[in-house]
Parts: sequence; structure tokens; C-alpha cells
Amino acid sequence: MKNYKYIARDTSGKRREGLKEAASSNDVLGWLRDQGFTPVSVNEIPAAPQKTAQKGCRKRIKSADLAALCWQLTTMVEGGIPITTALETICEDLDNLSLQQILLGVLEKVRHGETFSDSISAYPKVFNRLSCAMILAGEAGGNLPEVLRQLAEYFDNRDKLAKKVKGAMAYPVFVIGFIILIVIFIMTFIVPRFEMIFKQFSGELPAFTRGFMGFYDVLRYNGVYIIGLIVLVIVGAVLTYKKSEKGHYAFSKIALLIPFMGKVLSHAFIVMFCRTMATLIGAGVSVLEVLDILSTMTNNDIIKDAVMRSREAVVGGSNISLSLAESGFFPNMVIKMIQVGEESGSLSRVLERTSNYYERKVDATITAVMSLLEPIMIVTVGGVVLVVVLALYLPIFSMSA
Repeated sequence: MKNYKYIARDTSGKRREGLKEAASSNDVLGWLRDQGFTPVSVNEIPAAPQKTAQKGCRKRIKSADLAALCWQLTTMVEGGIPITTALETICEDLDNLSLQQILLGVLEKVRHGETFSDSISAYPKVFNRLSCAMILAGEAGGNLPEVLRQLAEYFDNRDKLAKKVKGAMAYPVFVIGFIILIVIFIMTFIVPRFEMIFKQFSGELPAFTRGFMGFYDVLRYNGVYIIGLIVLVIVGAVLTYKKSEKGHYAFSKIALLIPFMGKVLSHAFIVMFCRTMATLIGAGVSVLEVLDILSTMTNNDIIKDAVMRSREAVVGGSNISLSLAESGFFPNMVIKMIQVGEESGSLSRVLERTSNYYERKVDATITAVMSLLEPIMIVTVGGVVLVVVLALYLPIFSMSA
């Protein structure tokens, strides 16, 4: 779309001028005549030159980018703008070049006669099965703007939840890394100086100091081997997780058994499960397809097996609540709420409320973890420093006694 400045005269001969966005000057001329104006001149306004330095950059496409895209599409489609024009307009303003290239590919497919849902399905790494199923249902039901709105809210909520879970995971990693750095600093710069002093010490060192210095010698003379062993264990664990089905299953089970973190992961999936099911069922997607989509939205084998067992039970004629109960993963609260939703015919609304409840539980768990980790970090760092101080200064105290 281009911008044009026009000058025209109305039926009384009065001069009129203004700006109009159109594909060509002929479209502007036709629009003026439809308004009852006599065109005098129509001139294209040249686009401002774009600086290369200000050009967008290629980066990973996040949930926030997809949420913004869906909100923009919702607003434009609701306003009666064709999907091709909406995509073209959004592409012009995108900073993320990766998403821009994908949308241009989608736009090209739509222009060649493909449906919007078929066009985005060609990019499964960006538009997952959930997005494709919802947009297909929206196209079939004639309520695409409402489906796009639901999809935008879904991506917004998923982005918020992912940030909360990542924040909960990042803090323990920071604590452990900080403690390791303190130990390395002490062992590298402080202990060697005291070791030189202890060599000149004529008396026998206290047992606690001897034990500490023995531990220091083990680290100093076997540091390369210890680091190599740690790297080997990490690489072995990663390969086992990625290449072995049994290893992947074992790590999935361990992840859910970790105190606090396991609860955060399971509750976060329940939030996503309920919210996704509410969104898809509200858009008119079948229950079997919903469960199929949900099984692909987790890497945890325990959770994936639970969802697939639920699907098999539904195929066998069971209702959703009973199928989830048989899987053994979902809490009683979720099962009872879904049962109420099925009986009252308001499953989508009940699922949305259930997801909100468990999202509050995730927030509460993360807050509890953070409040617990702070004193643990202080006590751990203080304990490390105390052990070092006692070990290094006990000989000096014994000399003065």
C-alpha cells in the first residue's frame, strides 16, 4: 500500500485536499469519483528512506512476538481489512526479520489461493498445531477475529507463565554458581598464602586444619581429573537424555520429583493444559484433536504418557474427567472441575477458571521457593566462609593460647 496526496473539487467547486492510502493512483481517482469529487491531481508521497542501521534483526521468535502478531491481526480483521492487506501492513513494521520472512511466505501462499490455516501450517516451528487447528476452526465457523483474539490471549498467558518458571529455575543456578565462585576464589588466592605460613609452623596443626588442607591438596593435585569427570558426567547425562528412551523417561521422572521445582513444573503444565483445552474447545476443535495437540506440548515423558492414556480412554468411550482420573497424573481438583464443566455444558469456562487457580498456585510456589532460597544462600555462603576461617585461624589461636 502507498500513500497519495490528492487535490479535488466538490460539486460546489470548493477545493478539497487530503491523504489517501491505496494500491495505486487509479484507486484514489476511483475513490474520489465515488465521493462525488472532481479530481485535480493525485501524487504519490515518497516513502522515507530507511537507514540500514535501524533495520530489524534476525532473532528467535518468542511467544510475545506471536501474541503481538495475533493482536494486530485481530484488530485489522475485525475492522474488515482483508487478511492479505493485514499481513502486508504488519510485515512493513516488523523488527524481527525471521518473523517477517515467514509472514511474507504466508502472504505469498494466501495470494495464490491457499487458506490462511494451510499457509501457516507450512511453518510448524513457528505456528504449532494449536495455532493451525484454531485458525482452521475459525475459518470454518466464520469467527476468525474471535479465534485470533483467543490465540493472542493464549500466547500472552504462555509468555507470562514461561517467564515465571524460568525465573524460578534461574535463581538456584545463580546461587550454586555464586557458591562455586567463592570456593574457587578462596582456594586460589587465600589458602596458598596460609599454606606457606603453616610450613614454617613448628607445632602440630589442629586436626580440623589438617583435614581442610588435605581436602585442599586433593582439589589442587586432582583438579583436572575432577573437572574432566564432571564434564564427562554432564555430557553422558545429556546424551542419555537425548538419545535413550529409557534415559529420557528416567530424567522426566526425576524432574517431577525435585522438591518445589517438580511441583512448579507439574502445575505449570496443568495451567497450560487447562488454558489450551479451554481455548481449543472454545474455538470448536474436537476433544481427540485437543488431546493430540496437548501431548506434543511437553517434553516430559511422564506427562506425555498421561495425556496419551487419557486420549485412549476417550477413544474407548470414556468422558474427559474419567479419562484424566485414570491417567494418574492430574490432581483431584482438575478432575472434579472438568466433571462439573461437562455436566453443566460450560467446559471451556470452567477450564479457564481452573487454569487461573493453578496459575496462582504456581505464583505462590515460586514466591515460597524464592523466600526459602535467600536464607539458604546466606547460610551456605556463611558456612563456607566459617569453615575456611576456622581451618586457617585455628593454628594461630592455638599459638596464642
